[in-house]
Amino acid sequence: MYDPAQLRTFLAVAQTLSFTGAARRLGLRQSTVSQHVRRLEDATGRVLFTRDTHSVELTEDGEAMLGFARRILEVHEQAAAFFTGTRVRGRLRFGASEDFVLTRLPEILEGFRYQHPEVDLELTVELSGTLHEQLAAGKLDLVLAKRRPQDPSGEPVWHDRLVWIGAERLRLDPDRPVPLIVYPPPGITRALAFEALQRQGRPWRIACTSGSLNGLIAAARAGLGVMAHSRGLIPPGLVRVPERAGLPELGKVDFVLVHGRHRPSAQQAADALAKAILAGGERLHRR
Repeated sequence: MYDPAQLRTFLAVAQTLSFTGAARRLGLRQSTVSQHVRRLEDATGRVLFTRDTHSVELTEDGEAMLGFARRILEVHEQAAAFFTGTRVRGRLRFGASEDFVLTRLPEILEGFRYQHPEVDLELTVELSGTLHEQLAAGKLDLVLAKRRPQDPSGEPVWHDRLVWIGAERLRLDPDRPVPLIVYPPPGITRALAFEALQRQGRPWRIACTSGSLNGLIAAARAGLGVMAHSRGLIPPGLVRVPERAGLPELGKVDFVLVHGRHRPSAQQAADALAKAILAGGERLHRR
């Protein structure tokens, strides 16, 4: 009933929230992307996206289709691999940023290990900036992390906004420096927080530094300060700092997959894992 090609296109649009971005990701014409979505909507009898000249958003039915599309494509890939006899094998060095520690990324990795038992998967969890450096040095084969400012490389998994978060009872004194909870250098959100406050001319101080997301969360829950964080990944026990606090806008952030180019032997496994992450990208969001 549902064409796998149309489902892949649907997932690409849902993850990028852009018909142009989905076309670029899939190597298709934008008119083909629109056609795939229209045919899938005809097949379901439901509207999956609301769209105008400025934005694309999932409808309630579109949100429901995300899970169905992912599962259908997973089974389709498993059947194709079984009957064609293609087996992915070898060593794959995968880096994931600290942002994904509390998400459902482990479920995606578990599914990948089940489908590709002959791949020796090595996981590194680090700051996004550190992962980009290790990838460039040839120490990793695939990275899932924040895109660095002014760096166009990487395949978008999803777009989000950075927001200020903290304990619900935290109150900031406008006459005192903003207490910041940050990753150490080369943390990307650290740099963006500093730049935003500097543009506003607002002083700050470092209240806590930790290379671990759990460490930052503990400090924030204790009310030590505020931290810049992805809007779609706000941890339990923390909330957005209200606008009345007067903190500056932090802007957008892209989470991307970036392939290494130092080990061609890992390319097939890296492509397979990238496909699994892109297909299950919605599971990386905290709902």
